[in-house]
Amino acid sequence: MNTADAARVTVSATAFGQGPLSRVCALVHTLLTVEVLLLLTVAPGGCVLFLLGGAPDTLPLAALCLVPLGPALTAALYALHHRSSDLTQLRPARAFLRGLRLNSWATLRLWVPLLAWLTVIAYSLTHFAATGLPGWWAGLLALIGVGAALWGANSLVLTALFSFRTADTARLAAYFLLRRGGATAGALSALVVAGAATLWGTELAALLLTPLLLLSLLRTSRPMITETREDFTAH
Repeated sequence: MNTADAARVTVSATAFGQGPLSRVCALVHTLLTVEVLLLLTVAPGGCVLFLLGGAPDTLPLAALCLVPLGPALTAALYALHHRSSDLTQLRPARAFLRGLRLNSWATLRLWVPLLAWLTVIAYSLTHFAATGLPGWWAGLLALIGVGAALWGANSLVLTALFSFRTADTARLAAYFLLRRGGATAGALSALVVAGAATLWGTELAALLLTPLLLLSLLRTSRPMITETREDFTAH
């Protein structure tokens, strides 16, 4: 094979891996792979959660079942962030497992307290009539819960993509709640969609939408990610 033929083969291979249709196929493949691995990671707790039903008194046990969800979400964020648009260079499963290995412990240090706090709020709201408190307390609790969930979304993104101490990640996540309104609005939109899918569908419906919601969260979090990389990491 002469030089011209070799160049044509190289160009053809490059075109195959980087064309518009290939990029769409690469994205679909990555989303489906992340979806499957996410479901497998949370399957044990998810099965127990399904058996529990939606009784308010089972909220503490339901929270325990959701503990694996935090590391699974950061692994999915890691895989989606490091995804390739080249169909010939796809490694989504490897990226997911690498993210799970690198970030699980760091995620749990933030995820477990967040989950416990949200459980306390949810339990208080579902038993609010028995407290005898004025109605505006319920609104305040709900607002605190939303704020905590938005902080959690920021902390998941930061944990997935950076290696900070737990306290530093917590402070940065809180800092960006007001500093980057676009990221906060994007996280709020993802929470609304996930909540609506759970309320009007099932928890499984919300899980099936999770890779798309995480991809959207990454896009709206780009300014936060860029600022963190430029101002809070060593160059």
